[in-house]
Amino acid sequence: MPAPTAAADPPRLRLEWLRAQLRASEAWFIALAVAVGAIAGFLAVLLGRLSLALQRALYGFTEADPMILRVRLPPSALIWLPVGGAALGLAAWAMARWRPRAPLDVVEANALFGGRLALRDSFVVCVQTFISNGFGASVGLEAAYAQAGGGSASAIGRRLNLRRQDLRTLVGAGAGGAIAAAFGAPLTGAFYAFEVVIGTYTASTVAPVAAAALAAAAAARLAGSAPYALHVAAMNPPEAVQFLLYGLLGAVCAGAGVAIMRLVAWTERMALRLPIAPWQRMTVGGALLMGLAAVTPLTLGSGHAALEFGPSTEVTLAALCGLFLLKTAASAVSLGFGFRGGLFFASLLLGSLMGQIFAGVLAWAGAPVSLEPAAAGMVGMAALAVAVVGAPLTMSFLVLETTSDFGVAAAALAAALVASSIVRERFGYSFSTWRLHLRGQTIRSARDVGWVRNLTAGRMMRAQPAAIEAAATVAEFRRRFPLGSATRVIALDEARRYAGVIETARAYAAEIDVGSPVADLAQGADAAVAPGADIEEVMRIFDATQLEEVAVVDEDRQVLGLLSESLVARRYAKELEQIQQGLFGEGSAQPPAPASLRTWATRWRSRRRPPTESPKP
Repeated sequence: MPAPTAAADPPRLRLEWLRAQLRASEAWFIALAVAVGAIAGFLAVLLGRLSLALQRALYGFTEADPMILRVRLPPSALIWLPVGGAALGLAAWAMARWRPRAPLDVVEANALFGGRLALRDSFVVCVQTFISNGFGASVGLEAAYAQAGGGSASAIGRRLNLRRQDLRTLVGAGAGGAIAAAFGAPLTGAFYAFEVVIGTYTASTVAPVAAAALAAAAAARLAGSAPYALHVAAMNPPEAVQFLLYGLLGAVCAGAGVAIMRLVAWTERMALRLPIAPWQRMTVGGALLMGLAAVTPLTLGSGHAALEFGPSTEVTLAALCGLFLLKTAASAVSLGFGFRGGLFFASLLLGSLMGQIFAGVLAWAGAPVSLEPAAAGMVGMAALAVAVVGAPLTMSFLVLETTSDFGVAAAALAAALVASSIVRERFGYSFSTWRLHLRGQTIRSARDVGWVRNLTAGRMMRAQPAAIEAAATVAEFRRRFPLGSATRVIALDEARRYAGVIETARAYAAEIDVGSPVADLAQGADAAVAPGADIEEVMRIFDATQLEEVAVVDEDRQVLGLLSESLVARRYAKELEQIQQGLFGEGSAQPPAPASLRTWATRWRSRRRPPTESPKP
């Protein structure tokens, strides 16, 4: 039966035509980003409404009687917290049997896998976050928002067979669009994509990401979602002394952010030590949250409603401190005991409380320069969120778009930069990458380092290299490998295991005894690499041994191939050039690459650069 032609398969022909347009035209790619942004916007609104509907059904909240006005909740309502923990635990157990591998999030997918994110992973994360937040755990929905937007974008991009860089950009556009829809803040969503999901800001990404964020915000408006607004009285531009105080607030928030992240990790370690099943662990976490919610219902949920607690209400310094501690404990228990979600929204509330506490302490101490509590709350909100999320421009634009006050935004930017610098210097991780670090991943941002891991020794090696027994004589070596036949030959022991590398030129040296075994000439017997070693590990071996070629061996030290330093350097340069073309076209800007590889490349070039000859007279 003859194979169908392209003309007989119009859908496939149209899909191939669309792929060609997306690769050739930036306008087509921007149009695709707009569609992805609109989808992400509608998904974010849907998730938010479903979670709010579940909270209202379980706890009796209404628009006329919101959580912020509740002083206490009846014990019959609080029982839903351990019930939610048990439901989440059982759901996680069932999902683990269905899909044993832990689901990827958008940051991990963009950093390690070129934006390839399975829809099933996104579905699992969204369901887990919905259950956690809907039943009242102190986690935010931003994980579900970003996962829904990024996952749908990845599915569309993989269907269209987009190039690696284009797929990463589209995933960032989808995730950023979902955040833009959640807050009604396009600039916030766009810079969330740049700083958190894509990991870099380039000329080739700004248009599609910005278009997706605008489309998502517009889609949310069409769906009836109101923009998130925090009303703060207009203030004059901060004076120099006030900027210094806001910088000090940024430093305080940096310390608080690191402490909160470490507290979550410590709580998780303690919870894992409990001799109970995972679903029971989440039930215990829900029971602990009952005690915190019995003090105040403001510890429940992500903290959206509670964020209005400070800026719009006159409260005492003690009440602010108490709510800060309770919300911190609720977030640590929720995440440490297995509830799914993020610290983005919670960090906004905690930062707002920290800013107001800071202003209150200044007033209590009788400082000559004071800060407005509401403005300090907005600045603290940005600074602590930056310490946790790691996105200074994102949080500064969030303050600007939610308050429409440039004075507050300028102060927020100053504090955010201080907080970001301190956290990067003293801690080095945002909350998302810190969680990945605890799972064994060493990435520090969403910048694309997956290509480094893909360049393995097994992929770069030269298979079936020339080999000889280590017990053979030099005369036998010369007979089997005349000059010009092979530059280097592998030496093998009696069990055909790797025993070093022999330079052919050295075997032909005049002073060499032709009756001696070639094992005396072998080098690098301990310098072999595994086929799965990435290029960074290979470079460390080259630097440590100063060899120009190393063998690639399996677990039994059987030789699989030979790897030369010059070949590795050429592959590294080729990959950098491809990334550069994807990011900047034919520009000369340096694409992101691990600093250790850039340092090695500089040393490699300088080591092999011929000496400069003096000009002849």
